[in-house]
Amino acid sequence: MIRTNRRSMGILFITLVVVMLGFGMIIPLIPFYIDSFGASGSELGLLMATFATMQFFFAPVWGQLSDRHGRKGILMIGILGNAISQLFFGLSTELWMLFASRALAGILSAATLPTAMAYIGDSTSDEDRGSGMGMIGAAMGVGMVLGPGLGGWLAGMSLSMPFFVASALSALMLVFVLVLLPESLPRDARDQAGKGMHGPQLGEMWKALFGPIGFLLILAFLVSFGLANFEAVFGLYALERYEYGPARVGTILTVIGLASALVQGGLTGPLTRRWGEVIVIRASLLGSAIGFVLMLQAQTYVAVLVTVSFFIISNALLRPAVSSLISRRTSGGQGVAMGLNNSFMSLGRMVGPASAGFAFDLNLNYPYWSGSFIMLVGFCLSLGWLKPTDSVPEQPVSETKPLL
Repeated sequence: MIRTNRRSMGILFITLVVVMLGFGMIIPLIPFYIDSFGASGSELGLLMATFATMQFFFAPVWGQLSDRHGRKGILMIGILGNAISQLFFGLSTELWMLFASRALAGILSAATLPTAMAYIGDSTSDEDRGSGMGMIGAAMGVGMVLGPGLGGWLAGMSLSMPFFVASALSALMLVFVLVLLPESLPRDARDQAGKGMHGPQLGEMWKALFGPIGFLLILAFLVSFGLANFEAVFGLYALERYEYGPARVGTILTVIGLASALVQGGLTGPLTRRWGEVIVIRASLLGSAIGFVLMLQAQTYVAVLVTVSFFIISNALLRPAVSSLISRRTSGGQGVAMGLNNSFMSLGRMVGPASAGFAFDLNLNYPYWSGSFIMLVGFCLSLGWLKPTDSVPEQPVSETKPLL
């Protein structure tokens, strides 16, 4: 059984690496691609928000459906949606088509991560849950490290080419999953937790905030908000303060992407097993708050690399630890829990860039001061709302005691 689970986790890891490789290829190119349509900066921001908004609403729905119908089929829907939307984006000839493809991507690809997390919840013990969630972060990190360089090379042929290749990679992984990945949720274990929600409902998400995983969902938002707050303006910040061009910024992003992948893949499991998720979460929140401030003090290129890496490493430990604790406190309805987790992360990706852009217009240092303050607030709240004993499931969620 252990060997079967390891094989399944390996297949899932390869799938996520390749899917995220495609994602990493196209994300840095979207600004250039939309600029070729004569779009403004505000339209670019709206395009990015469209994707995150759709994910916010639909991630819980897909997670819930995976509880009712199994993980494999829903995961395949997410991968198929990614392939179709990337192809549509590359073939677009009008601005509205770009928005339609990103909306489609947000709706369908929202099935991928919550279902993958639920798959890990099905396949790992409580002790190994942190390592499993860290594997997802490592897969994302590897894809985001290798993707931008490959995407830039393909863009030299045509701006559309990276989108076509990303679509083809997702299509390849669709076949890979169909043939090799076993179902992790047996038929007799599939619950009916999703019967009450047939579409995206804000009311259900609101009620979840007052359930057993409510504060953890707030932390999921903070994880994503902090990272989005950094990513949204880092290029502009580096340009205006240090006069760094795309090459230097690209090098920094590659280094921190590699650091994030190594930390999430290699450190999360040992640290959560040794100290528990709560201690790791607190340390990560405090480290992220300090990291934002340290970045503002950096004067040299090496100092920028070191301080940015410190922030990213701290933040990288936070996501899998939060996801692991949510999963551990959920005995049933893993898909629902992971769907809600991803929705609140999507909310952070919606709010983070918007607030960072507004703050940057006021003062280039404000996004990082505000990010530090938000993380510090999260740390202080965790001291009162999370106890070290929370690392052991104490109020499991089941069909009769739902998340919401």
